[in-house]
Amino acid sequence: MSVSVNNLTKIYGDQHALAGISFEARPGQILGFLGPNGAGKTTTMKIITCYLSQSAGTAAVCGHDVSTESLEVRKLVGYLPEHNPLYKDMYVREYLQFAARANRLSGAKSRIEELIEMTGLTRESHKLIGALSKGYRQRVGLAQAMLHDPQVLILDEPTSGLDPNQLAEIRALIKTLGEQKTVIFSTHIMQEVQALCDRVIIIDRGRLVADDPIERLQRRLAGDTSLVVTFDKPTDTGRLTQISGVNRAVANPKAPHYRLYLNAGADARAEVFRYAVDNQLTLLGMQSEELSVEEVFRALTS
Repeated sequence: MSVSVNNLTKIYGDQHALAGISFEARPGQILGFLGPNGAGKTTTMKIITCYLSQSAGTAAVCGHDVSTESLEVRKLVGYLPEHNPLYKDMYVREYLQFAARANRLSGAKSRIEELIEMTGLTRESHKLIGALSKGYRQRVGLAQAMLHDPQVLILDEPTSGLDPNQLAEIRALIKTLGEQKTVIFSTHIMQEVQALCDRVIIIDRGRLVADDPIERLQRRLAGDTSLVVTFDKPTDTGRLTQISGVNRAVANPKAPHYRLYLNAGADARAEVFRYAVDNQLTLLGMQSEELSVEEVFRALTS
């Protein structure tokens, strides 16, 4: 097991930033770490990377305890913080060379060139870091995090500030890295979660509220699918929930569109058609859709 967290707790005064969360992350797995602002994501990442100490519980990386073997843990982890700390008056190569020396890295020159190409920094590598855009600074931080070829990568908002082309490139890189390493990353971009993650953890107010593979997470609240139906005129959502197999109905205020959340395994299409006939409604459209990760996230953290 690359990362193991057990009953992790962090208390600031009277506030429980973390309230006993537990999870594990394995090699070859990309773990999405989600939660509202202030939920405890960054605190968890800082404890795993030995930047903060916990109030209770344990965390270990590749069998090394973060409290008692912090130097060993730091050798195994690459960390890109949310607020990327860089020396802006250094050139890109100069900074990476400085980081390589700090890590006592052998073969640093070839590794730096490899990472500059891998992270798409070739055209910008002659510049001062302070002259780079936010997106390219993120790339420098990612290159520095990967410099010592760590077994575990912990990335806090790694795609913040990237344009669409850069997003595609960095996502592809993270996907490739996730085939061999353990990758834990936080993001607020739900499409990114669906595109990259094998598994998702959601925490809210310091407590773990979901830990599921991406497919199971989408089915967690209301069965395998929802139905989006359109009638020719409005109807009552309370009556829609009386349809067999429907446990919740939500109306779109702009038009007579309704999303019907289904019980697990239910197929309510025939019942919706009968409802339309019985209530003198014309059924203009009906489409089966999986719940998006964003909908599940909002439901679990509201």
